[in-house]
Amino acid sequence: MKSAHAIPVTILSGFLGSGKSTLLNDFLKQPDTSDTAVVVNEFGDIAIDHDLIQTGQREMMVTTTGCLCCTGGSDVRASLFALHEAAHKQPSHSFSRVIVETTGLADPAPVVNQLIAGGTRAVGYQNQLVAKRFRLTGFVCVVDVTTAEQTLQTYFECLKQIAFADRIVLTKTDLARDGKAELDMRGLLEQIVEINPTAEIVDRHGSAFDIKALFSRRVFALAERGPDVESWLAFEQVLAAQRPHGASGPNTNRHAGRVRTFSLVEDEPIAPERFADFLALLRAIAGDHVLRMKGLVALSDDPARPLVAHAVQHVIYPPLQLERWPSKDHRTRLVLITRDLARETVQDLFAAVAGARKPARKRATLVLGAVAAGLIAAGALLAVATHVSARHGTPVPQRMEQSR
Repeated sequence: MKSAHAIPVTILSGFLGSGKSTLLNDFLKQPDTSDTAVVVNEFGDIAIDHDLIQTGQREMMVTTTGCLCCTGGSDVRASLFALHEAAHKQPSHSFSRVIVETTGLADPAPVVNQLIAGGTRAVGYQNQLVAKRFRLTGFVCVVDVTTAEQTLQTYFECLKQIAFADRIVLTKTDLARDGKAELDMRGLLEQIVEINPTAEIVDRHGSAFDIKALFSRRVFALAERGPDVESWLAFEQVLAAQRPHGASGPNTNRHAGRVRTFSLVEDEPIAPERFADFLALLRAIAGDHVLRMKGLVALSDDPARPLVAHAVQHVIYPPLQLERWPSKDHRTRLVLITRDLARETVQDLFAAVAGARKPARKRATLVLGAVAAGLIAAGALLAVATHVSARHGTPVPQRMEQSR
């Protein structure tokens, strides 16, 4: 039985590149949010988001790598227990609400099951304390209107994230301003309502958008989510019960083996034009196979101010330069999530174009051959010029699409 004074927990979900971290940053900048603790889950082997989430002096954060829906047992509970212990040891770190930002690939069912009464069994003192002290009070799903229709057709996780939500935030609606885009968005809204007819849908760029109300405490009613959600939760409970007690590690079957995550790390600062070349060539040869790329880049002409790089599929967003490094780690660190794209291909491309490490000669020849073909077919030289000009202060288009 949950305590009436249990700390409210809101899950912040949404597919890769939908704008979850941006939304979270905007919320944490609001007055009276210093009582918020944050759990950030990243699908990768190195943490980037903890440097990109701009918490203030009192907010507390726990960063987890891997994927909360893929790892067994009590990962969400472990993070909440860590927050509880930190606040117990240091009263100045107390908090009265928690936001859990899941990775964009997360299946929400295992995560929700760890936070509801009657879900995954709470075994041991740590899990039982979390079950008593924390309560799920909201599920916010962020939907990128420019990519959601295609994503819904390809990734079942996206559909499940929408189905579980009690609040849905539409992002990048400012890019849907022409007639066709507005028509497509109406069709997308019909799909969303069909999947989840009870959720509140709000426009991130609408005049009435209230970001504080978005994360307000409510009663999260599973009965309103529909029979599909109930069956998914029941199925995950069966899987959790069959897992040996104390077992941990990833469920490698959840993402079907076609989705991979890996990191690119470079110790030495990179010349701006070389990094611009890498981005353009990556888009030319990989396109939609790069589900997400983000990270911090040290540029040789201004290594004290890192560049924040973002890409979602074939869209490379304008770079943002920070005034200072957010941590003591000043290396270039990029995390990529790809589908049907070999790690070696991207690593060798990065090494050949932007990095100091030399790729294996045979692989490098194959990669650069593919690059040359991609340049001829896609006209990526124009993208290179665009990035280089952007680095020197010329305006950059909000979306840089390949000709198809």
